[in-house]
Amino acid sequence: MQSKFLIKFLTFFIFLFTVNSFAQHEKVESVDEKAEAKAEIKEAVYHHIQDSHEFTFFHDSETGKYYGFSLPVILWDNGLHMFSASKFHHGEEIVESKGNYYKLYHNKIYKTNAEGELELNEHGHPENEKPLDFSITKNVFMIMVIGLLMFLLFSSLAKSLSKGSIATGIGRFFEPIILFIRDDIAIPNIGEEHYKKYMPFLLTIFFFIWFANLFGLTPLSVNITGNIAITLALALLTFIITQFSGNKNYWKHIFWMPGVPWPMKIILAPIELIGVFIKPFALMIRLYANIMAGHVVLMSIIGLVFIFKNWVGGSLTFLLAFVLSILELLVALLQAYIFTMLSALYFGFAVEEHEHEEAH
Repeated sequence: MQSKFLIKFLTFFIFLFTVNSFAQHEKVESVDEKAEAKAEIKEAVYHHIQDSHEFTFFHDSETGKYYGFSLPVILWDNGLHMFSASKFHHGEEIVESKGNYYKLYHNKIYKTNAEGELELNEHGHPENEKPLDFSITKNVFMIMVIGLLMFLLFSSLAKSLSKGSIATGIGRFFEPIILFIRDDIAIPNIGEEHYKKYMPFLLTIFFFIWFANLFGLTPLSVNITGNIAITLALALLTFIITQFSGNKNYWKHIFWMPGVPWPMKIILAPIELIGVFIKPFALMIRLYANIMAGHVVLMSIIGLVFIFKNWVGGSLTFLLAFVLSILELLVALLQAYIFTMLSALYFGFAVEEHEHEEAH
């Protein structure tokens, strides 16, 4: 009797041990799969937000094939070097051009030797010499596309308006937006006397940012306004136009405010001068941070579908990504509006007259 009980006890113990071992094994595999999925999602997000020398629409991890097209590489390194980015084979190959060797590492081109060796510092960044890179990257290509699109669009609109007072075709959609920028942004902030000379810039900056933001939400993986170099260039344009438009009253209110005791003028002048540079910096960071954050969050939420791997989590994640995509469409327009509004406001500060203060 005791032997039967002992056999049953041992059998039950072995059964529990086997089930527990199997569960632990499945848990380890599940953890490994999730860790691998997270790494792939992180790489996909990084690929989306970074500029590159090629368009990659799809990557088959099983075959290792990339589906897309490469862009031209243009380097200046003791002479002009031109070749297709496809020669890098996505960073796996070394390219030889006129006796020089180049390697693609994290979407940047470095000069190296025939073996492709990179000298990495303690932070893992290459210390190799970098040639002057004038390549047509993904962002540069899309800037050209947007520029061409705007040229064709508004040339057609101007041509239709020259024939009559009512726009035709797609111009009927954009004409109210142009009138809104004129009547609700330019005139109230700059004034009826000066607004006309700033309208070309305000229209260009609004539609460029709006179109760039919209292209960033497509599967093309374009992150133009999420690139701080692009937002810096846009903010610099506003800064330069503002300073060259500044009249004597504008500069007087920066360096020697009228109607303020002179000891306070000495204190306020450096603060006002710093404010001159803070304004374009705020323009740059606001646009960059909003677009970059939106892309990262949206791509990360889409990636959660591959982590949950069930219809409940996948459906909820898809619904959340869909709602966020709609919100990003609003953000794309809102950021273009804010940048244009603030630019017009700065122009208005530069050309504003203050005769009434002088009279006081």
